[in-house]
This record gives sequence, C-alpha cells and structure tokens, in this order.
Amino acid sequence: MVERTHPLAALAANAADCPAAQLTVLPPATRLIVRADTTSAASVGAALGVLLGSVPCRAVNARERAALWLGPDEWLVLAPEFESALAEHVTTANASVVDVSHRDTAIGIAGPRAAWCLNSFNMLDLDPGVFPVGACARTLFGKAQIVLWHTEPQAFHIEVARSYAPYVWQCLEQARRELVGGRVSA
Repeated sequence: MVERTHPLAALAANAADCPAAQLTVLPPATRLIVRADTTSAASVGAALGVLLGSVPCRAVNARERAALWLGPDEWLVLAPEFESALAEHVTTANASVVDVSHRDTAIGIAGPRAAWCLNSFNMLDLDPGVFPVGACARTLFGKAQIVLWHTEPQAFHIEVARSYAPYVWQCLEQARRELVGGRVSA
C-alpha cells in the first residue's frame, strides 16, 4: 500500500517557528457539500449526525462533526476521515449531498496573532465581536477561495482547494515571517 502524503507536508516541515501564530496541517477529513431546502435540512442533518444550522455564517458542532453554513441552502459538513458513506444515508428528493473529501485540504492557524496573519491577505473583520468563535464564511484569501471557520478564541480552521493550499500556506508563512523578523510586534 502506498502511503499518502499530505500536499503541504514539505512546506510544513520547513515552517518557521512562530508561537504568536502557529500553522498546522490538519488531518484528512470527510467533506460533504449539502444543498437542501429548509424542509429537508432537518432530516438530512439527522441522517448525517449533525444539525444543519439556520443561523447565517455559523457552524454547528455535534460529536466529531461540524456543519458550516455557507448559504441559505448550502452547508459544508466535516466529519472524521472514512465517513464518506454518510452521504448514502440521505434519502430525500429535495437535497443533494456530494462528497468533496479529496477536493480540499485544511490548514489550522492559532495563537494571539493568528487573526492578524489572516488579515494580511483577507479583508474580513476578524474581531471577536464581529466574527466570534463558531463564525464561518466563504471568502477570498489573496487570490484563493477559502472557507474560514473561527474554532476557538485564538484559532481558525481554513478549508482550501488542494491546488491552492501551497499558495495559502506560503501567504500565511509570509505574514508569520513579519512577526518573526520583528517588523510587527508579536
């Protein structure tokens, strides 16, 4: 069996040490894009094991799953790897569940300057009063589309297409180098 290598493994191995904003390669996961009308969302969520929330730009967590609200009828459901069979449990005519597990990868950034590093290439207001823990949004990071999720007070989860992951990682590294190099006070 061939061992799978993460697309960011080489970049992560050479990442600068920066306690103010730590970058991590997040483990593989099952990723499902769910499109459902309001009447079907509850039954689809029950089949997937996580509530498909109705609050705009907020994530709902249940057990080891999360449903990130991306639009009025669209969610990104994250679950542990190898649970893509979840999609087979959805049996409703008013919903679509598509496994996109291999399309994207995830990056974590945490620390007291994590939001500052993100704002080096993204214009969202990441102040906790505006983008609190649990908030999520599909947005641009530099020239790449990402899904940004505020997971903890000083931690963010980034979902990005595999082909753009090195670009996003290198942008974050550039911002972190400014912290390490002393141009910005950590």
